[in-house]
Amino acid sequence: MSVHTTWISRATAAPAQPGGGDAPLFTIATLVSDGAQYEEMLRSFEDGGFTRDCEYLALDNRAGNDFEAYGGIRLVLARARGRHVIVCHQDVRLIKDGRRELLARLEELELRDPLWALAGNAGGTGQGIAKRISDPHGEDQHAGDLPERALSLDENFIVINRSSMIAPSADLAGFHLYGTDLCLQARMRGHGAYVINYHLRHLGRGTIGRDYYHCLEALEDKYARVLQPGSIQTTCLAPTISASSWRLALARFRRLRKKLKKLRIERQAKAAKSKG
Repeated sequence: MSVHTTWISRATAAPAQPGGGDAPLFTIATLVSDGAQYEEMLRSFEDGGFTRDCEYLALDNRAGNDFEAYGGIRLVLARARGRHVIVCHQDVRLIKDGRRELLARLEELELRDPLWALAGNAGGTGQGIAKRISDPHGEDQHAGDLPERALSLDENFIVINRSSMIAPSADLAGFHLYGTDLCLQARMRGHGAYVINYHLRHLGRGTIGRDYYHCLEALEDKYARVLQPGSIQTTCLAPTISASSWRLALARFRRLRKKLKKLRIERQAKAAKSKG
């Protein structure tokens, strides 16, 4: 195998490494608990052309869960030198789509939305599920008008555009729903997330257990705090945060009324001064 993997363990974890002129185009990052599965994944990526302008980073969980996904991805983004960071599961396998096809899909996305931050092969759009995948639930699945804007992305395969500076939340942890968290972070910063037409195989079934529900509730609690409606204290005018359009309109009306009242008082004071 010609590709080389840099293994990251607790002992070797380090902060950001500055990129140079020879920075790769892709960083392929994986949380690895099963070395044999990861070797098969590497082989499929090598066969798919991910050899030139690529670096491979592996978070080493083979002896236990030293890394969870949220913190692990933040570490990877600090270490990665690639222009695009592919965060994928160790049980994904490329089929026919490889490096050339992914580049074509990302170039298409760049033309459609220069502010794109995330691209994946499955996710929720608000109107249903968009996907391009083969997995235990079905072969050669294709749903949606791809590329299609997404509200969430499945974690099996996500491309992060490093120029967007998107990263998982620092106050969340675990192995689930970091794709949703990334999409929410991108959305709040004005960037887009998309499901693209990039077909690969995912061996996992996506089981839901106790850990999933723990991550789900933590995600809900975090964004309930962040998006809590009300006024934010500032050193000047207080912004109103609300998902309700009528609440926002009412707050702006009150602000305008207060401004007009202030202007009227100033005009009256100026007129009184000129008479005196």
